[in-house]
Amino acid sequence: MRMNMTDFATFIAVARHQSFRAAGDHLGLSPSAISHSIKQLEQRLKIRLFNHTTRSVSLTEAGQNLYDRLRPAFDEIQIMLDEVNNFRVAPIGTLKINAARLAARIFLMPLLVQFTRQYPDIKIEVTADDTLVDIVKQGFDAGIRLSSIVEKDMIAVPIGPAVKLCVVATPEYFAKHGKPEHPKALLTHQCVVFRYPGGRPCHWQFSDGLEIAVTGNIIVNDMDAELDAVLMGAGVGYLLCEQVNEHLHSGRLESVLEEWLPARPGFQLYYPNRHYMSCGLRAFLDFVKQPDNAEVNGLNSQACATGVG
Repeated sequence: MRMNMTDFATFIAVARHQSFRAAGDHLGLSPSAISHSIKQLEQRLKIRLFNHTTRSVSLTEAGQNLYDRLRPAFDEIQIMLDEVNNFRVAPIGTLKINAARLAARIFLMPLLVQFTRQYPDIKIEVTADDTLVDIVKQGFDAGIRLSSIVEKDMIAVPIGPAVKLCVVATPEYFAKHGKPEHPKALLTHQCVVFRYPGGRPCHWQFSDGLEIAVTGNIIVNDMDAELDAVLMGAGVGYLLCEQVNEHLHSGRLESVLEEWLPARPGFQLYYPNRHYMSCGLRAFLDFVKQPDNAEVNGLNSQACATGVG
């Protein structure tokens, strides 16, 4: 049976993304085309590679074994293709980033717009997602999260300035329920609760290591939705100051407990600690470390160049 590497490209994409649709988005094909390609491959190999329903896709034991054997070869080919970029005047390639939603909108996008003007042949795929994903397993080059939740085995570089969180509500809410004078007083207030997509609630953190598990009738998995609810008078919110500054200035929101909320390390661009780095990521890291771009993001060039491990 004669087969070539292209016969397995679709298989690798589906196995990596565990989704026909996501594999199709990655390869620029429709889900039906992906399904047809996998069916043909299974017929040629005379073995089932995937268990799939309308809601999920998973590898069979034979499929997992094939994927484990093929993936290093495909990764090695990608490395060789990226190395060709060393001989180009300007690099080309794809950069895939998984970023927290607010980080993508507030800090990442301004950088990416400038980056694509300087490197027009590099394609960037951004997945804005608050789920704490395994970027290696999901096939991303890098992730962006707050430094406090970046895994310790990753290499991390600041992507934005220190961040500050605010406890806010509408003037009408505080007029009716009073302003808390200590973080523990929040336990008697109606709060808008943020829950990570994986199901873990966000506890509100304050100085002196104080952590409050607030409660409320509205629970969301999106911080913009939390802001909307707070603006409508649903209760107290715990939000990035960048989100609420304009509303504080306009008087639509009021801030409390400022003395309990010091600035903390901001968002980090993180990537695996390994020898191989995609061409797109290498170019983007060099771009982020440029002094002008560091200043735009509230960083000094030394912090950018050094990063944190």
